Parts: sequence; C-alpha cells; structure tokens
Amino acid sequence: MYQLFFSLFFKRMDPEAAHHLAFRWIRLLARIPVLRTYAAAVLAPRHQELRTEAFGLRMHGPFGLAAGFDKNASGIDGLAMLGFDHVEIGTVTAMAQPGNPKQRLFRLIADRALINRMGFNNDGSAEVARRLGERREVFRTVVGVNIGKTKIVPEAEAAADYVTSTERLARHADYLVVNVSSPNTPGLRNLQATEVLRPLLTAVREAADRTETRRRVPLLVKIAPDLADEDIDAVADLAVELGLDGIIATNTTIAREGLASPAELTAETGGLSGAPLKDRSLQVLRRLYARVGDRITLVGVGGVETAEDAWQRILAGATLVQGYSAFVYQGPFWSRAVHKGLAARLKSSPYATLAEAVGAGVRADAAGATTEETAA
Repeated sequence: MYQLFFSLFFKRMDPEAAHHLAFRWIRLLARIPVLRTYAAAVLAPRHQELRTEAFGLRMHGPFGLAAGFDKNASGIDGLAMLGFDHVEIGTVTAMAQPGNPKQRLFRLIADRALINRMGFNNDGSAEVARRLGERREVFRTVVGVNIGKTKIVPEAEAAADYVTSTERLARHADYLVVNVSSPNTPGLRNLQATEVLRPLLTAVREAADRTETRRRVPLLVKIAPDLADEDIDAVADLAVELGLDGIIATNTTIAREGLASPAELTAETGGLSGAPLKDRSLQVLRRLYARVGDRITLVGVGGVETAEDAWQRILAGATLVQGYSAFVYQGPFWSRAVHKGLAARLKSSPYATLAEAVGAGVRADAAGATTEETAA
C-alpha cells in the first residue's frame, strides 16, 4: 500500500516538502490518544528476545532512527510510535541556521538512495534544549542528541562551539553524539584528524560532566565512510584512549561509484546515503570491531534496509543499528518488518541473545585466519 502511495504521491513531490508533510502527519497522529495507541499496537510490536542494553540503557530492541529525520526534537513520540527503539535527533548546532539553499535533497530511486546537502538546518541548541526540557513523554524511548559545528564558526573555534551545545543539551540526552563527518559543512571532516579530534572530544566530555552531575552522559563520535583504513584505526584507538562510550559508523559518503540513477542526479553535491553505502559501511564497522572489540559500543548505520542488513551489522560488531533512507522508500511499516525479521533471524541462529551475536562474524573470521596461519 505504501509503495503505491509513494509512487502516486510522494514521488511527484519535492523530497524535502514530502519529508515535512509526512513528518507533520506522524506528529499529528501522535497527538491523538486513541489513534496513537492503535498505531503503536500495529506498528511497534515488541519482541522480548530483542531487548538490548547499550551505554547502561535498556531498550526494547537494537533498531533506531538515525539523526537527520527529526533535527529539532519535534516528533520523538511519533517516531517511537512507529517502533524505533531509539531516536537520534539533530544534527543540532550552537546557533540556529537555515542550512544550504534549496533544492538540497534528492531521491535516487533507481539506487534506493538519497543525496542531501542540507547543511545542518536546525533551530539551534538553545531552542532544542527548551523543547526537550518541556517534552511530556508519551512513549518511552531512548533519545540521542547529535551535535555539530555551526557553519560560520571557524575550525579553530570548533571545540568551543560544540561545548556550547553540550552545556545546553547534555542534561536532556540519553547519549550525546559528536558529528564531525557530514560533508555538507565546510571543513567539518577535517575535525576527524586525531590531533584535532582529541582536544575537541576532551572538551565535550568535560562540558558534559560539569553540566550533568547526576549521571555520566554517554559520549559517541560519528565518523565518515570515506576515511582511509589507517584513519579508522586511529579514531578507534583514540576512542579507547579517551574512554568514549561509542562510535557510530557511518555517516553519508561523497563517493558516487556504481550508481544507476541519471547523471544529473548523481552529479549533485552532498552526502549519499542508502543502499550504495551498504558494503563500505559494513567494512568500516567490521574494522572498528576488530580494533576495539567489546571495549566500546558500536552503532551500525548506512545502507540498512532489511532485517538481514541489521543482522549483518550485529554480526559485524554493532550493538545498535540505525537507518533512515529506507524509511523514505518503505514507509511506516519498515521498523515493524525489521523487528519481525530480526526476531526470526535470532531464533534460527545459534545465539540465545542478540548480545551473544554481536561481533560473532568478526570473531569467527579472526579464528579462521588464525587456524589457517597455524596450519601454514
């Protein structure tokens, strides 16, 4: 039904306008008690075997909505109603900003992908903090807060910019994400270099600790899929050194190889997300797990469309899995389908719990390599 609706209606709309319309409907439905209860019962059935713990937080399952859909914390309960086990809001910057000029979001339907150059359009961390502080929780869900650099702030002052957002938002975040990997803010990806990233993450950690004294706010960093392998290793080592709680792998890519969509679309600048990102994102995740093991929680995102995709992320080392682009193409029943498929996949596996499955594929490969080396 959704596929027909998408073809007849959303496909003909500007992608950003379609997003705002769909999100408005989700928020409206969540405000009507009878309808939201019914919608949650249909769209968000809970599977006890999928219960997950990450960062000391208990979740209904491992599958959440990645940052970018709800930039301003305006529809968390509506998204929880659809079945997402955690919702990551943002990216939020210290100052409100309109983002890049429109048109800035493009559908690559033939590739089941999106290109965006939104540019961190958001209401600013002060307004988002106010909204989070006034939120009356309808559905219990874990809320991550993703923060980035304000566009007009020079790279040299980036740490102070992130600290401002941290001081405003840390008390409202179940976990906090430092985004240094979007391709749509000039110079942002330069912050992934460890000599720059170390003082930035240290400053954010200190700001979170002095702002929220009742608990330790989990801190994660989100990295790009376009990093060289040695840079991925360097970020992994830095995360262990600083005692970070997690790494999110990965953000969108600037690569354009192997796309089937028309050249006028693939030539658009911005970050590519969706199915074409699947293989590289999984490679990065596996490399991270091989480097850090169970010392840091990993979140797998990028090209996740099906329960099998989510399962492969778990075997590659992800405790949590996120998606976004497939939501556009598959609609409100997407989360339900992923949960149902994950529960079936776990039942048919040799693992009693999801926690046992995390990293099993990487460990098996390592054991196989060791056995082959010994035999040789």
